[in-house]
Amino acid sequence: MLAGLPYDALDPELVDGRRAARALTQELNRELDEPRRMERLAGAFGGFGEGSFVEVPIFFDYGCNIYLGRDCFINANAVILDPARIELGDRVQVASGVQLLAADHPREATRRAAGEELARPVMVGDDVWIGAGAILCPGVEVGAGSIIAAGSVVAGDVPAGVMAAGVPCRVVREL
Repeated sequence: MLAGLPYDALDPELVDGRRAARALTQELNRELDEPRRMERLAGAFGGFGEGSFVEVPIFFDYGCNIYLGRDCFINANAVILDPARIELGDRVQVASGVQLLAADHPREATRRAAGEELARPVMVGDDVWIGAGAILCPGVEVGAGSIIAAGSVVAGDVPAGVMAAGVPCRVVREL
């Protein structure tokens, strides 16, 4: 799965991992003590940079494949499907309702029908702002200092230092 090879999402180890993550997210989403919540997320995520903060509710598949740089902020209602690495650089701002999706599927219907799944990493550079309701699809990279406009669907890479918007998301200007 982490190597980008096809995998069976119904493998008992993966099912157990998602089940544990679901139980943890339910607990975290009820946790009113913010320092305790950040401590628990730091233990669940693959990396949790100093000064980072995650608002609730949040939903993730595993947690262990999520890496936050320093001083990241993730607002409420984030959905992070992390069967592959999802990495946010330092000072990344994620608005409410954003989806970061590393979960993917084969393009051939017969492979999907057989239960095969794929995963591709999502990488976000330093100082990126992702607007409310944006969706980052599997395998995309967003370059440092860029802005992804609210409601955008990012299906391809976005270079550094640009404003990108739309469905599909395209560069609209340099910053």
